[in-house]
Amino acid sequence: MHDKLILIGLGANLPGIDGTTPIETLEACLLELELRGVRVMRRSRWYRSAPVPVSDQPWFFNGVAAVDFQDVPSELLRVLQSVETKFGRIRRVRNEARTIDLDILVFGDLVLAGHNQSSGKSELNLPHPELHRRIFVLFPMRDVAPDWRHPVRGQSLDELIAELPANQSIEPVEL
Repeated sequence: MHDKLILIGLGANLPGIDGTTPIETLEACLLELELRGVRVMRRSRWYRSAPVPVSDQPWFFNGVAAVDFQDVPSELLRVLQSVETKFGRIRRVRNEARTIDLDILVFGDLVLAGHNQSSGKSELNLPHPELHRRIFVLFPMRDVAPDWRHPVRGQSLDELIAELPANQSIEPVEL
């Protein structure tokens, strides 16, 4: 097992292709990841959060999983995208409502900056370039990796959370 921290963000705000609730879809995705060699070590509770940026689409359900993966980040991205496809993810417009969204948030202390956004290919940026701006990522991250520090910014999760705009809403889901 790798000793590096690998965190995956999970989110959904539409029913699954088979009519499942967003949380049921997220749970099924975690099982599918295990089948594809992504071992879930720890996971956050589920959170319900308002869309960012603010819109009239349904609220999201979000969580974070700490995983073990025995390959390179680009292969993990490929696995995540294939799971998204299996669960009905269609990419049309940035920040649109979706059945599933899986993102690599952190892959150890690796820092990568993919700049080719116009190619249509998914470029791998690590840590995730938006994670420090998103309450729906930072709260669940704190559940699984409370001592994590941003490798570029040097800030703790609590410091990043303190800088968030007040208009982001989040609440833990009681199951």
